[in-house]
Amino acid sequence: MTPSKRLEIATDIAHRAGLMIVEARRQGHLQERYKGGQELVTDTDVAVDTFISEQLDTVFPDEQRLSEELTPQQDDLSQTGSLWVIDPIDGTVNFVHGLRHVAVSIGWFDGTRMVIGVVHAPFLDETFTAIAGQGAWCNGQPIHVSQTETLSRCLVATGFPYQRESRPPLMRRLQAVLSHCQDIRRNGSAALDLCDVACGRLNAYYESVSPWDFAAGLLIAHEAGARTGHLYPVPEGVPPELYGENLLVSTPVIHEPLGKLLRQADRNTASHASGKF
Repeated sequence: MTPSKRLEIATDIAHRAGLMIVEARRQGHLQERYKGGQELVTDTDVAVDTFISEQLDTVFPDEQRLSEELTPQQDDLSQTGSLWVIDPIDGTVNFVHGLRHVAVSIGWFDGTRMVIGVVHAPFLDETFTAIAGQGAWCNGQPIHVSQTETLSRCLVATGFPYQRESRPPLMRRLQAVLSHCQDIRRNGSAALDLCDVACGRLNAYYESVSPWDFAAGLLIAHEAGARTGHLYPVPEGVPPELYGENLLVSTPVIHEPLGKLLRQADRNTASHASGKF
C-alpha cells in the first residue's frame, strides 16, 4: 500500500477518534485513575486506543502496534519491523481539565524510518500530516518552520515528567532557556508542541518523552524543515525516530546553540549535585 493511502486511512481513523474524545468531554463523568500512582489516565484513553487499534487491525492485521494504553511495551526497538505508534489522547491532563491542547497521534514506522504521521487536535480543529520526503501540512495546507535565527527571539516549549522527584534537575535547563530566549511555553502535549514548531508558532521544543508522544509529530516537524535530534547520542541500534530521551527539535539555525545551552545547564546541575562549582 502506498504511503499516501496509509496516510489517508490513518487520518480518517484519527478524525473519528477525535469525535469520540469530543463526545466524551461533552458527556462528562470521566472515569479517572493513575498509572504508577502519578500518571493520569481515563476510560476515554483506553476506549480511543481500543478503537484505533481495532481499525488498524482491520486494514493492517499483520503489522505491530506500540500504543500508550494497550501495547506500551516494545521489547527491542532495534529489531522493530513495520510498526504503528499510537497515542490515543496526548494531553490527558488537559483533556480532563477542559483545556484545548489535546491530540490524537498516529505514526507509521516502516522498519527503517517514520513514513507517515498524523496529529489531530479535535478541540482546535486542526489536523497535521506528513509523508517522509513529501512535506508537511495543516488542514491540507503546506507548513514550514519559522526563520528565527537568534536565541533571544526564540519561543521554546518543553514539558515535565509526572514524577515530581524527577523535576528538580530540569530546573536549570528551564532557567537557562528563560535567561537566553524570548520565553517558554508548557502546553501539555508533546505532539502539538512539535506541530507548533512545524508551522512556526514555536521555534524549538525539548523534552524526554515516550515514542507514542512524539513519533508522528517528529516526522511532521522534520518534513516542515525543522532540525530534529537529541542532546546526547542515541543508543546503538535504536531508531532515532523512536528514541525519546533528550529530544531537541528546532528551526535549523538555533539547533546547535540551544543544544549547547541545554547541555551546559546539565553540566551545571551535575556540578551542583556533586558540590563542585
